[in-house]
Amino acid sequence: MLKRSALLLSMVWVLVLTACGGSGNTASSNTNKVTDSGIEAETELVISATNYKFDQEEYHLKKGVPVKIIFENESGNHGILVPELNLQLSSKESSAVIVPEEAGTFEMSCSIMCGSGHSGMIAKVIVE
Repeated sequence: MLKRSALLLSMVWVLVLTACGGSGNTASSNTNKVTDSGIEAETELVISATNYKFDQEEYHLKKGVPVKIIFENESGNHGILVPELNLQLSSKESSAVIVPEEAGTFEMSCSIMCGSGHSGMIAKVIVE
């Protein structure tokens, strides 16, 4: 019984450790600024993620200005989620054009369970 528990615990621990050790996939090579909906981005914002942190604590956007957000996964397996801006990106879908319609400060978090530092992987998106 003890051996089975130890084996199960070891397997779970290996899974947790490998969650942030994924390939360093970066944004796709699709660099056009027009989305399928026909919105043309006026600016671009690149958000990079490494193990348990984003490259900046705050990201600033202009209200009403279309922006292409590009997500780059530098190390580990991460994604971004900002529900208020209807934004969710990952290695599979690494860019999107959004038009922030409401000013405010919104929390951006990692959308993929990436290990022990996952809960602290947050930043702010400030729409001015």
